Amino acid sequence: MGYLLFVTLIQAFSFSLIGVYLAGHVDSYFAVLIRVVLAGLVFIPLTRWRQVEPRFMRSMLLIGALQFGVTYVCLYLSFRVLTVPEVLLFTILTPLHVTLIEDALNRRFNPWALLAALIAVLGAGVIRYDGLDGDFLGGFLLLQLANFTYAAGQVLYKHLVARYPSDLPHYRRFGYFYLGALAVVLPAFLIFGNPQHLPEAPTQWIVLLFLGLCSTALGMYWWNKGACMVNGGTLAVMNNLHVPLGLLINLLIWNQHEDFTRLLIGGGVIVASVWISRLGVRRVPESVSGTR
Repeated sequence: MGYLLFVTLIQAFSFSLIGVYLAGHVDSYFAVLIRVVLAGLVFIPLTRWRQVEPRFMRSMLLIGALQFGVTYVCLYLSFRVLTVPEVLLFTILTPLHVTLIEDALNRRFNPWALLAALIAVLGAGVIRYDGLDGDFLGGFLLLQLANFTYAAGQVLYKHLVARYPSDLPHYRRFGYFYLGALAVVLPAFLIFGNPQHLPEAPTQWIVLLFLGLCSTALGMYWWNKGACMVNGGTLAVMNNLHVPLGLLINLLIWNQHEDFTRLLIGGGVIVASVWISRLGVRRVPESVSGTR
């Protein structure tokens, strides 16, 4: 669990760094592209191209495309219309998506998860009940897509590593992950990116270096490795630990004008939705939920 705890601390700072120094200043697609390129420069030279099952390679490309490529493009776009606290709160729904995906793979139906999803939407409405415009709803939906693809990557990686065990250390087979991410991010930048909004200030480049080397290279690798070492319940909890830490960091250091009352009430409703989704999971034997 040490891997997950360390990555959680990195994530807690990363959200504020993106919202304060990059969002609205640096092209979102370029920022995500730089993160993938830097991480790839770390892991691709270490990657084994032989003695690796071809199906494992293809699956890792898909996981990288989902868990980083789609996830972080959506995440960065959401910062255009949402505040950092709102982004953090809406990512709390990732365990719900983990449950839904795991149930789908195991051909189960959990009505509690569906109820939780509806309550979570209500919580989002509480936070911005006087400003529910198209931009806000679009940002919320972008984050739900990001939550889904991030959760899918975790679940698929756990299943993949269990299905294709190897004597090779994890990092020898992880470079494919970043190639999959690059397959999504590079075309997105070439098609939708704005070269007029590249980093100009040294601080922006420093933030991108931190996000690329720490959050993306070490963070994604350690998170997925740690996910394979814990059961499903622990992984669900760890998916949400960055939320209170990130909120605390952002509100104390960078954001002094947020509506705390509304944020707490809406956040409480969203937290309740996650608790409700766990009611159905508790009915599943640990031997099943432990495959997450």
